[in-house]
Amino acid sequence: MAEFTAKDVQLLRQRTGVGMMDCKNALSEANGDMEKAIEILREKGIAKAAKKAGRVAAEGLVVAKVQNGVGVVVEVNSETDFVAKNSDFVSFVNAVADTILEKNPKDLEELKALEISNGNLTVEKALQEKVLSIGENIQIRRFVRMEGSLSTYVHGGGTIGVMIKFNTNLDGKPEFDEYAKNIAMQVAAVSPQYLNAEQVPAEVLEKEKEILKQQVINSGKPDNVAARIVEGKINKFYKEVCLLDQQYVKDNKLTITQYTNEVAKNLGGNIEIVEFVRIEKGEGIEKRSDNFAEEIANMVK
Repeated sequence: MAEFTAKDVQLLRQRTGVGMMDCKNALSEANGDMEKAIEILREKGIAKAAKKAGRVAAEGLVVAKVQNGVGVVVEVNSETDFVAKNSDFVSFVNAVADTILEKNPKDLEELKALEISNGNLTVEKALQEKVLSIGENIQIRRFVRMEGSLSTYVHGGGTIGVMIKFNTNLDGKPEFDEYAKNIAMQVAAVSPQYLNAEQVPAEVLEKEKEILKQQVINSGKPDNVAARIVEGKINKFYKEVCLLDQQYVKDNKLTITQYTNEVAKNLGGNIEIVEFVRIEKGEGIEKRSDNFAEEIANMVK
């Protein structure tokens, strides 16, 4: 029997929403390979595309802010939700964000070596002090910094942080600001993976086509028919994962591209969505669930 653990079954279930026995069987068939097991479940038509990073499974805070054309989204993790609401912890996360805005570090290592904003300690030393005073493991996990015409949105008190970069001549107009916030909220709600179809990596597209083809074949269609059906399904795939092709959540008669063009026309200017980032607290970090693991342990022995 393939080697995998109760936690592997749990993680596969979290990533796909499929029942435990189906997850166990898929892992067995895939010889314990998580990504292959996801493909198997999708080919059988019992799982949708798994999110790249899995479900949220850690505490902490995401901060997103813009100052003078410079923006940042940063995630800092803690062990408990209680600490994430601690005013000292919140102040520390905001100081880290301000440091990134002001000093433009290229990565986490460089950030930790910088003097923290409005302080006289390095970010690393300030982090160590917070660990000692708060009594929990605290980690600065990731950040993204951008410059230009930016809009940010924070959902759920720091659960999700979004930043969008635009190319536009409509900065400062209240109608554009409202539009920009709506786009940021779209990203928070629908979680696109790419800006447009051109940004989908070739290997991702080919793998998706393989999975869709197998789904069609499993439904009883011959190979020559399956290829044509897959091409139609790929358009649906784009509408799910590409921001510009998604339906606008506030008006599903419009795509995001159509909504953007409509706003630009009404305001007499131009708007182009250049890039976006969406950071979800604890994304891809598995939260401990010992009782659940015990519940399914016997299934994978």
